[in-house]
Amino acid sequence: MPRRAVTRTAKLATLPLGFAGRTALGFGKRTIGRPAEAVALEVQRRTAEQLFAVLGELKGGAMKVGQLLSIFEAGLPEEVAGPFRASLTRLQEAAPPMPAETTHRVLAEGLGDDWRENFAEFDDRPAAAASIGQVHKAVWHDGRAVAVKVQYPGAAQALMSDFGQISRLSRLFTPLFPGVEVKPLIADLKRRLEKELDYVDEARAQTAFHDAYAGDPDFLVPAVVAQSGNVLVTEWLEGTPLAKVIADGDQADRDRAGLLLFRFLLSGPARCEMIHIDPHPGNFRLLADGRLGVMDFGGAARVPAELQWSIGRLLRIGTLGDPDAIVDALWEEGWLTEEAEVDPDEVAELITPHAAPFAVERFRYDREWMREQTARGLGLASDMRPGSLARQFRLPPQYLAVSRALAGGGGVLCQLEAEGAYRAEAERWLPGFADEGPDTGAPEEITA
Repeated sequence: MPRRAVTRTAKLATLPLGFAGRTALGFGKRTIGRPAEAVALEVQRRTAEQLFAVLGELKGGAMKVGQLLSIFEAGLPEEVAGPFRASLTRLQEAAPPMPAETTHRVLAEGLGDDWRENFAEFDDRPAAAASIGQVHKAVWHDGRAVAVKVQYPGAAQALMSDFGQISRLSRLFTPLFPGVEVKPLIADLKRRLEKELDYVDEARAQTAFHDAYAGDPDFLVPAVVAQSGNVLVTEWLEGTPLAKVIADGDQADRDRAGLLLFRFLLSGPARCEMIHIDPHPGNFRLLADGRLGVMDFGGAARVPAELQWSIGRLLRIGTLGDPDAIVDALWEEGWLTEEAEVDPDEVAELITPHAAPFAVERFRYDREWMREQTARGLGLASDMRPGSLARQFRLPPQYLAVSRALAGGGGVLCQLEAEGAYRAEAERWLPGFADEGPDTGAPEEITA
C-alpha cells in the first residue's frame, strides 16, 4: 500500500492531468463532426475508468471514497450514470491485492511467528480486497472455514494523506456527480475510517451483532474467531454477493434482499442499540437458505433508546404531511436553526417525499425515485441566498451516523429496485412510529 504522502499525491495528481487530456481529446473529436452528446459521454466514461482505477490502486481513504460514491449512483440521471456504472460498482467487491509476503508479515505481527499453526489451511490469494484491508479464506485449526481480515501496512498514514488531497481535488468529481458537495462527505468519512482502523472495536461490535441475531431466521452474522493487532478472524460467509443480485438477480431475489437489508438496518438499534453504517453491497450476501449474511462492522455506531424514539417520531410526522407539525418536530430535534423563519408548506414539500416509503403499505424503490429526491436535495443546497431554506437546515450530530446508514441503505434499495412492505418494518422496529412501539421479539420469517 503506497503510504508516503509524496507517492500517493503523485498518483492522485494523475487525475486532473488525465481529465484535461480527455477534455482536449473531446474537443478534438468535436472538430471532426462527432455529436457533442457522444463526446461528453465518452469523456465521462474515461474519467470514471481512470478515477476509480487510481482510487482502487491506492486503497485506503481514496478507495473508500469510491465505494461511498458507488452507492449513490442510483440518484444520478441515467445519461450520466450509464457510461460508468460498471466502473463504480467494481469497487464494491474488489481491489488490487498486496503481496503474499506482506500479508504474512502482518499475520506474524498479529498472531505471532507461529501464526500458521492456527490454520489447517490458508489461501495466500485474497478472496476480497477492500479499502483498508483484504480478506483471505482459510480453515481454522478446529475445521471451521474462516475469513482472515488483514489490514494493509501503513493504512493509518495513508488515510491522513488521502483525505486532504482528495478534498482539494473534489472538483474532479463534478463531471460524475454534478452539484454534489463532496468535501463534507469526505470529512465525515475520514472520522469514520479512523474508527474502522481499530480491529478491537470492530470485533467488539461484530460480537454484539452476532449475539443479538443468534439463531435468527432471516440473518447470519459470522462469529468472531480471533482478533489480535491488525488481524481479525471470523467465520466464513458463503453466498451470492449483493452486487451480483443488483446486476442480474431476478425480482424475487431483489425484493427479498431489499426487505432484509431494510429490516437489518432498522432492527439493529432495537436489538443491540447499534446500527451498521456501511451498507454498500460488498458487505452483504444472499445465502442459499434465503437469509441475508452481513459482514464488516468496523463502522457500527451506537443508537440509544431515546434517539430511536426520536427517529420513529420524526418519520411518523413526515408521513402525515402536516406542515406545521413537521416544522415543530424539526425545531425540537435541532434540524432547524434557532432563528429559522421558514414556510411550513415549503418544508413539507421537501420532507414529505422522503417519507413516501413509509406512508403506504407497499413501496417500490427505484432509480427514478432516487433521482427525484437527489434533484430536490440539490435544488435546496444550491439556493444559498439569505433566508433560503438551505441556510436554515442543519444536521444534528446525533443523527449523522443513522442518516448515513439509512441514506446508503436507500441507495442500495434503489439499485436493487426492490419492492416491499417497508412501513410494516418501521412500525415493528421504530418506537415512536407506532403508538404501541416496536416488537422486541424474534422477527417472523418472510417470503418474497
